[in-house]
Amino acid sequence: MPEAVISPAQPAAMGIHYHYYSLRYMLAAQRRAGYQSIELFCGAPHVQLTAEGVADRGELIRTIRESGLQVVCVTPDNCMGPWQYAAAGAETIAQSRRYFLHTLRLAADLGCTQVACHSGWGLLDEPREEAWKRSLDFMDWYCGEAKKLGLTLVMESLRAAESNLVNCLPALQQYLGELDRDNIKPMIDTCAMAVAGETMEEWFQTFGNEIAHMHFVDGIPHFHLAWGDGDRPLERYMETIRANRYRGALTQEITDGRYYTDPAKADEQSYRILREYMEI
Repeated sequence: MPEAVISPAQPAAMGIHYHYYSLRYMLAAQRRAGYQSIELFCGAPHVQLTAEGVADRGELIRTIRESGLQVVCVTPDNCMGPWQYAAAGAETIAQSRRYFLHTLRLAADLGCTQVACHSGWGLLDEPREEAWKRSLDFMDWYCGEAKKLGLTLVMESLRAAESNLVNCLPALQQYLGELDRDNIKPMIDTCAMAVAGETMEEWFQTFGNEIAHMHFVDGIPHFHLAWGDGDRPLERYMETIRANRYRGALTQEITDGRYYTDPAKADEQSYRILREYMEI
């Protein structure tokens, strides 16, 4: 029997793999699976977020509150859309600022204290340094707006295929050092970490108890899979979590298309496996 390491509230569900299901269906399925917490992904079809605001905002907030799930992090859709942290051009930057500001306000309205972010990316035919500076300038503004609302930003690295800015542990350490803001903290994404050839031990050795959040999923090493469908060292991860007394969320950022027809089954599978490590 595995050693009890995490609390029942630490595994947090997410919603990307419910792409063809309603918000109410998703929340009910995640409650049935055993989750107490969610990371709210602000993407279609569950959250209609644009630079103009959040559609049906009041109904969205009521639906989430009625579900009984605690929102532990809000994550805007910031990988495929036109809004990103290293945006170029005055109008695109202005729209990106409005978009991410609506994310902060939604988090505050939900009583959530954390909002996820990353560095964004630069164009491959421009000097990396220019995009790096744009990203830092944007994030400095974003941290200031978050602080006004009592929010902490949690920042992950991305895979090299997703960003030419922060795509590994040393780059994140450099970025946060240059930014020098007290309300932005590092977060681990086990997929980006594994693809970069890094270990969870290295992340804790670098950041210690500054690590405030995790996207905690299986993989091979690519993909964001339900636990049991990849080859990541869960036992080793749990030992590292125990050794470092990590008490933050462990978000199940399941994204692979194989789960789109039956996302509830994937949530149940992950929670069942993680339950073996819970302090019940």
